[in-house]
Amino acid sequence: MIPYGRQEVTEADIRAVEAVLRSDFLTQGPAVPHFERVVARTVGARHAVAMNSATSALHAACAALGVESGDLVWTSPITFVATANCARYCGAEVDWVDIDPETYNLSPIALEQKLITAAAGGRLPKVVIPVHLAGQSCDMQRIHALGARFGFRIIEDASHAIGGSYAGKAVGSCEFSDITVFSFHPVKIITTGEGGMALTNDDALAERMALLRVHGITRDPERMTSDQPDGPWYYEQTTLGYNYRMTDIQAALGISQMARLAGYVEQRNAIADRYDEAFDDLPLTTPHVDGLCTSAFHLYVIRIQTPDAARHRALFERLRDAGIGVNLHYIPVYRQPDFVRQCGPHPGLPEAEAYYASAISLPMFPTLSEEDLAEVVRVVRREMGKE
Repeated sequence: MIPYGRQEVTEADIRAVEAVLRSDFLTQGPAVPHFERVVARTVGARHAVAMNSATSALHAACAALGVESGDLVWTSPITFVATANCARYCGAEVDWVDIDPETYNLSPIALEQKLITAAAGGRLPKVVIPVHLAGQSCDMQRIHALGARFGFRIIEDASHAIGGSYAGKAVGSCEFSDITVFSFHPVKIITTGEGGMALTNDDALAERMALLRVHGITRDPERMTSDQPDGPWYYEQTTLGYNYRMTDIQAALGISQMARLAGYVEQRNAIADRYDEAFDDLPLTTPHVDGLCTSAFHLYVIRIQTPDAARHRALFERLRDAGIGVNLHYIPVYRQPDFVRQCGPHPGLPEAEAYYASAISLPMFPTLSEEDLAEVVRVVRREMGKE
């Protein structure tokens, strides 16, 4: 089976991790801040806060922005459930904005229409979380302008998009957002095994997220409530925090992988170009990349044209049966049983539902061999009646 995604771990990666295993630090030692500096410098952000998952980073981002019970957070339904769950962890209510029919990202047009209605009703979102699906940035200039107009804060869920760019800036620069979150899960652009990172240009938000990841505990006398600590061992828990720390083992792997980030994104784009060319004469919709963007191409999503549920499922199953490890990213989150139970049935959003009825993710990773790439193309063309 050719998987839809696969990490690459090199000898250099193994040596980097081995060096940490032979050092004095396994948990949060010097490798973590080193990794943070590397990522922040690469994307042009002032601060980076490494955590044990992107889910943790999303939660800490919401908490740092003061999301709490009674608040509203809006996001795209075409995402992994963590994007919405992070708001629920804070006690907030989640609502959905439909996607753009070409990019499959959160639609600024749908967002503006929903905001106008919400403003009239007197209940606007505190935070909006645009999701950079498949590695392509949302239209952040328009979303940022809406944030200024309607008064919401912005967290970019860029779990798919490290190495991508938008409007001449690296994704993660936070040029048009308060916080950006990356994921380093094994199938993402680079990996730390599990891991995530929150980027921001706001000193106070960075400090708050760094505190939240370590149980809310500080050893900094300037941040303590006591004027006279009991002794040099003294620390204080100043807020309710979490154990969201990244280990030095993970960070060492991340530092090593970052050296190959640009090459990985270039290889992914080359594979996407090959797919685009190979499928040009098929009744498929291939990914549209906006002119303002360079996609990191975490995913390569095709959509069957004039779909129906039976045809969509049949193609998916035939590709799987032929050894092509296709997947579907994602089921609209509002369909998940827990969301239905907690929030009630959702009537569905037209573009999100159309996407779900037609989307299939093909294998996409930098080490996809020429033979396997040719096999994916051959099988897709055969199953579409073109061989």
